[in-house]
Amino acid sequence: MSEANWYVIHTYSGYENKVKANIEKTVGNRHLEDQILDVRVPLEDVQETRNGVTKMVQRKMFPGYVLVNMVMNDETWYVVRNTRGVTGFVGPGSKPVPLTPEEMWPLGIGGKEAPQSPKPKIVVDFETGDTVVVIAGAWEGTEGAVTGVNAQKQTVTISVELFGRATPVEISFAEVKKR
Repeated sequence: MSEANWYVIHTYSGYENKVKANIEKTVGNRHLEDQILDVRVPLEDVQETRNGVTKMVQRKMFPGYVLVNMVMNDETWYVVRNTRGVTGFVGPGSKPVPLTPEEMWPLGIGGKEAPQSPKPKIVVDFETGDTVVVIAGAWEGTEGAVTGVNAQKQTVTISVELFGRATPVEISFAEVKKR
């Protein structure tokens, strides 16, 4: 018997959980538990701030994609590929390409040597032009207009008045709230 690998399947957006349930049901009906081992919809914790209220929510890391740990053969390929909501495997043509362990680590599915998962992302409800108030740090209590948002660094640049002049200040998302 071949070795099981992780494969990525493309689905209709919003159907990820339905596809996962359908594959799991088919695996049980056809007794393929030893060939299709696991089906996952990768989720990430995101700190979301809306109207000054911060809460942790789970979001799909890859909307429109589902991960399947399976032994690739004609039968398992057919079962997965013909599941309602699946548009195909990720790979050139109709040949699925398995993920490497390095690609699996950020998803929390790698081995023991996987690096620590990063801090949760923060999603904010303000944009350029909005007025925000700094709620923590050295600039606490300062009000300013948003001049830039850097989602990658999880920072916002605001224009504050310092010695009678507008000065740009970069502050973490976690330290500001929309006014």
